[in-house]
Amino acid sequence: MSAREIQDQKASAHEMFVPQVAPASEDVSASPIRGATICSAKSRRDYALEPTAEGFCKTADTSLLPVIGVDAANLVRVLRQLEVIAKRQAPRIAFKAKGSILLLDLADILAVQAEGNYVSLRHQRHPYLVHESLSSMAEKLKPYGFIRIHRSVVVNTSAVEEIQPLPTGEYRLRVKGGREYSVTRTYKHNLRDLAQLWVGSECLCG
Repeated sequence: MSAREIQDQKASAHEMFVPQVAPASEDVSASPIRGATICSAKSRRDYALEPTAEGFCKTADTSLLPVIGVDAANLVRVLRQLEVIAKRQAPRIAFKAKGSILLLDLADILAVQAEGNYVSLRHQRHPYLVHESLSSMAEKLKPYGFIRIHRSVVVNTSAVEEIQPLPTGEYRLRVKGGREYSVTRTYKHNLRDLAQLWVGSECLCG
């Protein structure tokens, strides 16, 4: 940086900040320090210009920042809007039912159960029958946190609330709402996907 550029920056900084922080009744001093001008005032506001590799840096007392009042009703309305947006972005499933196409949030489906040539989507409110094989549904739902626990049952891992070991070496799962499902030994290794951290249960699902 040339000497002329340094002098120009000193002059600009002096004009910008000294009038803001230094009324006539206050003690103000400005002293050149090799490419920087430091302005100080004996008041509640403190501004400083410090030399850096790229120019000047201004620091200020953050306690002087304005306090913005937030209306509780407006805050609640914004939170509700964000909740609606989050639900819209949640993964959903679309399927034919009674001549129309329904769309449901996958988070609301607790399990998928085989029923002949159909599968029953165990929704939190009521089940829906879909003409699809369980194997096909299991593959489609796997990326969204569903695991197979029985040759005829797939469950939503986020809906499982309890695992109960049985003397037979199998397990019983309880999902939201209290419904229970059996886990056969063939699929018990999938139970490890129910949690990211297991504490004091290293032998579980082994």
